Amino acid sequence: MWLKSLHIFFMVAWFAGLFYLPRIFVNHAMIDDEATSHRFKIMERKLYRFTTPWMILTIVFGLWMLYDYAWAAYGSMLWLHIKLKLVAVLIAYHLWCGQIVKTFAEDKNTRSHVWYRWFNETPVFLLLAIVLLTGLKPF
Repeated sequence: MWLKSLHIFFMVAWFAGLFYLPRIFVNHAMIDDEATSHRFKIMERKLYRFTTPWMILTIVFGLWMLYDYAWAAYGSMLWLHIKLKLVAVLIAYHLWCGQIVKTFAEDKNTRSHVWYRWFNETPVFLLLAIVLLTGLKPF
């Protein structure tokens, strides 16, 4: 249970960052003054750097659990196959956030705050799907 508890803890910390960072992007895309933009750049960079280790630890403890007691049954657990694919999408989303942080840092953003509002919803749906798959184990 220690592995699962740590996995869940780090996952919650990771998602806290994934929920907040895109919200900063929304606000950053709405402003035009340089002082506020500079402040957002600092917030984005620090939050991304703070959140990334939580992602890594979530993956480490998830793989550890998979290795310890789920690998033998992995082939027959369709829900786990789907969950791991969704986690791969989530990792790609996290890395995409890193690219957006870089884009804002270089003052090269071309997307509107509306686009970022939609982008901001992605981790909510991924979290819902992952939690339902893990909790219900439907297939």
